[in-house]
Amino acid sequence: MNAKPDPIPDGYGTVTPWISGKDTARLLDFLKAAFGAEELGRVEGAEPGSIGHAEVRIGTSIVMMFDTPFKVDTPAMMRLWVEDVEAALQRAVDAGAAVVTPATDVQAWGDRVARVRDPLGHLWWLQERVEDVDAEAMGERMADPRYQKAMEQTQVMDAPDLV
Repeated sequence: MNAKPDPIPDGYGTVTPWISGKDTARLLDFLKAAFGAEELGRVEGAEPGSIGHAEVRIGTSIVMMFDTPFKVDTPAMMRLWVEDVEAALQRAVDAGAAVVTPATDVQAWGDRVARVRDPLGHLWWLQERVEDVDAEAMGERMADPRYQKAMEQTQVMDAPDLV
């Protein structure tokens, strides 16, 4: 009798994001240029030129995507942990993303954050942990206007040129 395999395939996390959109080939190009994604594979869709399924690895995560058959657009919101927020932001902009939030001052919880909307409308939170903050200090910081302003920046949902 064969042993039951691990329920999570090698290389995948417990949760795997799945992005549906109208131009997966273009999204794949953006992810490679902006975030150094490694394409793991793609399968043609039913419509000529469409992609029925594709996967990339970004750092330690796998992201799946496909050209949507849905009538309603459902842009994704993704958090990407990076080593250098400013460098990741510039690389994303160079690859065609629009800045939604420039790199912020450190947030109350210890992260620097920038956000971009990719050329297909998906929102990417670029996040860098710069300090460890305990719960008590975080609570104190949340009352500080400097940290409140940094938090307000991350509440804007559209790049100025996309509104």
